[in-house]
Amino acid sequence: MSESIRDRLVAVRRDLHRHPEPAWCEFATTARLVEELRALDVDDLAVGPDAYDPADRMAVPDDAELDPWFERARTRGVDEALLDRMAGGNTGAVAILDRGEGPAIGLRVDIDGLFIEESTDPDHAPAAEEFRSEIDGTMHACGHDAHMTWGLAVLEAISESDFSGRLVVFFQPAEETSGGGCPMANSDYTADLDYLLAVHVGLDHPTGEVVAGIEKPLAMCHVDATIEGTSAHAGKAPNEGDNAIHALGTAIENAYGIPRHADGMTRVNIGRVEAGTTSNVIAEHATLKAEARGETTELMEYAKSRLRRVIRNAAELHGCRAEVEIESESPRADSDPELQRLVAEVARGVAGVDTVLPSADFGASEDATFLMERVQENGGLASYMIVGTDHPTSHHTPTFDVDERSLEIGVSVLTESILALTERRP
Repeated sequence: MSESIRDRLVAVRRDLHRHPEPAWCEFATTARLVEELRALDVDDLAVGPDAYDPADRMAVPDDAELDPWFERARTRGVDEALLDRMAGGNTGAVAILDRGEGPAIGLRVDIDGLFIEESTDPDHAPAAEEFRSEIDGTMHACGHDAHMTWGLAVLEAISESDFSGRLVVFFQPAEETSGGGCPMANSDYTADLDYLLAVHVGLDHPTGEVVAGIEKPLAMCHVDATIEGTSAHAGKAPNEGDNAIHALGTAIENAYGIPRHADGMTRVNIGRVEAGTTSNVIAEHATLKAEARGETTELMEYAKSRLRRVIRNAAELHGCRAEVEIESESPRADSDPELQRLVAEVARGVAGVDTVLPSADFGASEDATFLMERVQENGGLASYMIVGTDHPTSHHTPTFDVDERSLEIGVSVLTESILALTERRP
């Protein structure tokens, strides 16, 4: 790969890094991708509601959260017609190269950032080299800026090759909230894929290491609950109240007491709680955000049902009422061994790759599994790859960064794998 192409990859990644946007708020990010995709002259480009059914989205913020990001994109000069297409949080895009006879191959990359304030430490490369996030409290702390760069660069490389077939690249919004995988999986663009590749950078694998396909991603769900009680004076008439905080405390304690399952690993966590107004008022309102995970989709369903029951019963015990909603969820889907073997063989021949792992346990969750599951149910093959990168601290931290040498490696592994699939045939 020439030095000019390497410089271009770095420039695109850094520009995307400067402007992170959270789930379903990726208005300017989507517009930036559309700009690049139009320059590539792809055969078809679907944006927002043209790429999926908006009704299939999960964990969509309310207008009060969406509107500031929408207006920020407007002030950045995003095309009004394009912005109107994305109104209401319909972000993301699907780009297609149609090059005649051959397999239909999908590539899924994610595009959202996180609510994390990026470090200003001079040892943090984005701060030192002046491409730190320009949006306070928001950061690409999981490498999605690198993922988008891969998606664009692979499209360009394939368009300039002798590729024969159809390449569909999903620039998926809302991965961090598990909200965007389902609608893209349900879209017509996923319906007849023979193969699907999904990819992530890093995940504790160093630069030069490639994992051909993950195993055992955890099925998961995000749970939001509201507990409603009755307020009262805490000194004069505490007996007249139904204490939402007491119910909340019982729910928390009992959630962590949900029995583990004999068939495999489960996880439950209460990640955020809020309740009460002041010390002398019996609280009438409490909220919590929780999650349940499982080694299989069935085990996740077990943990989810027990968690819902615990919250509702805790509320009832204290004379309160509970509303429990599943904000989003994702299934388990494993990489296919045949596709793992092909990716591993390709990766061994890529410059800069010194270690290839045929598989590795994932240990977390990912809504790319929606797309993987649909492709597999239709008789196709799917694999979720990892391209290693030396990151100085863990994902989802203020000092996370990507070793930019991995940009070139990722493009090469993905491009060569796609070209190899055209030879394999479904």
